[in-house]
Amino acid sequence: MKIPVVDFGAYKLGENDVSGEQLEILSRQLKTAFTEVGFVYLKNTGIVQQEVDGVMNISKKFFLQPDEMKLPFSRKSFANNPNHGWVSSETESLNPKRPGDLKEAFNTASLHPVISSFFLRCKDLSLRVLHVMAYSLGLEAEVFLSVHRHIGSDENGSTLRSLYYPPVRSDRVKEGQLRCGEHSDYGSITLVFQSQEGGLQVRTRSGEFISAPSIPGTVLINIADLMQRWTSDVFLSAPDDEALITCCDGSNKYPPVKAGAYLIERFNDSYGRK
Repeated sequence: MKIPVVDFGAYKLGENDVSGEQLEILSRQLKTAFTEVGFVYLKNTGIVQQEVDGVMNISKKFFLQPDEMKLPFSRKSFANNPNHGWVSSETESLNPKRPGDLKEAFNTASLHPVISSFFLRCKDLSLRVLHVMAYSLGLEAEVFLSVHRHIGSDENGSTLRSLYYPPVRSDRVKEGQLRCGEHSDYGSITLVFQSQEGGLQVRTRSGEFISAPSIPGTVLINIADLMQRWTSDVFLSAPDDEALITCCDGSNKYPPVKAGAYLIERFNDSYGRK
């Protein structure tokens, strides 16, 4: 099984005159991908490779600084956003059963102007994807859009996350330790932009791990936990923090949960309740 590639050109950034027929085609393609695999590559989104490369280059300059220079920017050093900041290697365990992940991270919604601009373009693309997803379920677009309006503010936990995988000596790797432990993402959907090195694997609905190679000019979209709850497992794995997530089909398969409270609980698992 391979992750499907969908041409999003009809509804790319800057394209506002999408027809009902085009929306129908996109909705069928995304629904098939999300129900069968849980992942999809989008091409022709309006976000070009040059933008992605620019953000990665800026991020790498930060990660290559000595740890003592990065320390003042550590996660939880910023009162207005406790998730904002640098995460040192082995601090985070996305699979809490494994030793700390062999990677660094920087969680941000505002930093360098290039990164801030990229974040807002990712927000706009996310809202378009959510619109198509709602359409595919026979829902009004506002069901998803209305609770994602505050992306980029303190009222929403969405984060632009830069990851860095530094060289490591094999003799210093602990038993069971990975670069990034097996996990599901926490919010609604995730947009993943990869470097050429690749290495990402995803698990299909059948439980099989398959490679998700880097495809230049595309963005990999995956369903996260709250969207899975929201759709009663129709879509498999971050709305506004105060959004109450209830099953949109009217069932009680999952109890209602506040998005912000759910994210905090997952952060506690990843960071050992620090």
